[in-house]
Amino acid sequence: MKRETCLLLLAATHAPLLAQHTRPNIVYIMTDDHTAQMMSCYDTRYIETPNLDRIAADGVRFTNSFVANSLSGPSRACMLTGKHSHKNGFTNNEHGIFDGSQQTMPKLLQRAGYETCLIGKWHLVSTPTGFDHWEILPAQGDYYNPTFIQMNGRHVVDSGYVTRLITDKALAWMDGKREKPFALFIHHKACHRAWLPALDDLELYEDKTFDLPPEFHDDYATREAAGKTEMEIGKDMDIVYDTKMYVSHAETPATRLSSSYERMIGRLSPAERSRYDAFYVPLSKTFYQEWGNGYNFLPRQSQSSIDGSRDARLLEWKYQRYMRDYAKVVHSLDQEVGRVLDYLETHGMLDNTLIVYTSDQGFYMGEHGWFDKRFMYEESLATPLVMHLPKSYQRRGAIDEMVQNIDYAPTFLDLAGAPIPKDIQGVSLLPLLKGKAATKEDKKAIKRWRDAIYYHYYEYPAEHDVRRHYGIRTDRYKLIHFYGHDVNTWELFDLKKDPHELHNLYGQPGMERVQKQMHRRLEQLQIQYDDPQR
Repeated sequence: MKRETCLLLLAATHAPLLAQHTRPNIVYIMTDDHTAQMMSCYDTRYIETPNLDRIAADGVRFTNSFVANSLSGPSRACMLTGKHSHKNGFTNNEHGIFDGSQQTMPKLLQRAGYETCLIGKWHLVSTPTGFDHWEILPAQGDYYNPTFIQMNGRHVVDSGYVTRLITDKALAWMDGKREKPFALFIHHKACHRAWLPALDDLELYEDKTFDLPPEFHDDYATREAAGKTEMEIGKDMDIVYDTKMYVSHAETPATRLSSSYERMIGRLSPAERSRYDAFYVPLSKTFYQEWGNGYNFLPRQSQSSIDGSRDARLLEWKYQRYMRDYAKVVHSLDQEVGRVLDYLETHGMLDNTLIVYTSDQGFYMGEHGWFDKRFMYEESLATPLVMHLPKSYQRRGAIDEMVQNIDYAPTFLDLAGAPIPKDIQGVSLLPLLKGKAATKEDKKAIKRWRDAIYYHYYEYPAEHDVRRHYGIRTDRYKLIHFYGHDVNTWELFDLKKDPHELHNLYGQPGMERVQKQMHRRLEQLQIQYDDPQR
């Protein structure tokens, strides 16, 4: 039987379900630390992501999508509330507890007649509110045989790989026949550190050598805060926890994160552990034979000063291991997104569903010699955002307007026909999605679209030692202020001439007019968003 015929039969089988409501469903898929560089509809240098690309090919791809605070919990709070961190109260992971009693987009969708569900990573400490059903990972969760917290408070260990299990639970929830339109939030752990691949994917990318990004050997000249951080691949990436060079507890040198790594792979069953060790143990033995047990970390020096010596070889070796394991985790993620798309297609739901794929922030894949996120520099400020649109929304291709994760809440409410509260700071993206169906009001909204986005990062002192900072980005320039007890510096970048943000122009001759304009626009946005930092 042809595939098209099967789809028609399946759609007919579910016709009563589809006829029960006409308002679009929402399927929001969010990953952790998945960066646009590792998504082939944005960047073809590294890997292919055919299922993620399906969303963009059939819908829209935002080319200027940004977060308001490049950190997991705060980013999620911004998405749920449509407000910047200082307004929703969750500014950092170290000390934050999300106030679940406040107004949130899922609660407003419920009031509008939507059924809501959250599956996967929550990472906001408090118990989820605003969801008719939820099943979440505790804290960061685990890749292998993870624990899930259920609504009744039970902690249940499920057998399998976390990305697959989250998808299984999401599809099972959609299988329930319901009369209401629904909003399903699928929140993956992938691609969070320490990038543990599915066992079926262990051999992937082992024959691939990834090119170093052009700014890999950044010396951080003129950028004081960048030089103070601890997220360099060379000196800060743990050889056991991050690159998985582990033979056994007795045979592997102890590192700061060794015990955490042992706990993670200790969740594998004996049979699974055998498969895992069959791949990583030979690599580890070869590594220690070459480098010995005294390798430790690379010396604490600028990576730009590492020459063609033994240190340089170790630095590039760590980069390749990082890239390969990260790519394997993305591969599994891409497959599971494909399962969701196939499910919606076979059940005749694509035409009446908004599918959103994004990440809680971007990530460094060796740019500036780094891994992790946090900074307002482009790789972590920007996040992928692609959408499959309901049938009545006709826009296709790239959308270049600047958008932020505070815009998701008003967009979903607007789509549901629900009023958008005045205290929501984001704006609905629907005018950008209508294409030829755009009204005069939509066109006016597009014409007066924002010309700058505001950012504020708070978590210091903390992991990776990224200093607190705030700033704005326009289509060409970026102004950042790093502040705190040991830093008080400004940075200004011309993104057209310096896309890698290597040359701080703040205070340089000839930049006086631009600098004054950017300060004035920054103050305007701080007033608009009522940020008391000004």
